[in-house]
Amino acid sequence: MSVFFYGCVTMDGFLADKNHNLDWLYQTGTIEETDYDNFYKSMDITIMGKRTYNEIENIENIDSLYKTTQNYVFTHAESLTVNSFIPMNGDVIDFVKQIDKGKNIWIVGGNTILAPLLDHDMVDNIIIQIAPVLLGRGIPLFSQKEVLKRFYLEEVKKYGQFAELIYRKV
Repeated sequence: MSVFFYGCVTMDGFLADKNHNLDWLYQTGTIEETDYDNFYKSMDITIMGKRTYNEIENIENIDSLYKTTQNYVFTHAESLTVNSFIPMNGDVIDFVKQIDKGKNIWIVGGNTILAPLLDHDMVDNIIIQIAPVLLGRGIPLFSQKEVLKRFYLEEVKKYGQFAELIYRKV
């Protein structure tokens, strides 16, 4: 099993603005300008929090964007508006530990899901696109406990206005 974080941040390290909006990202570029399709083809499972789900649930043809993965949303809700997304209530650490070791897991968005996995040394790969935007304030990507974590920079790519950094756990 490999756990991946794959996502985009601003140059000052924010996933979203202070109101959890992603307008800055939508105004900068599209996934067609990245290697998203190849990345997604290698994933078996997606895991996200409710805020991330809320951001993507109204995308046209959302089922077609996540059609080959099992999609889990950590939420207190008992059901979700998109049938291909499964609500989960519980501890993300316990959930990930019980996943088949041969599966690739994509942590989509949210430091609420990412931070505990980093705290438990369960993130194997971090792929970050950096958008040429500064917000000054917002929702940071990293909010894990203050413990040294080392990753190895494997590759740097350029996609339109985005820089992509590919890291593997040391």
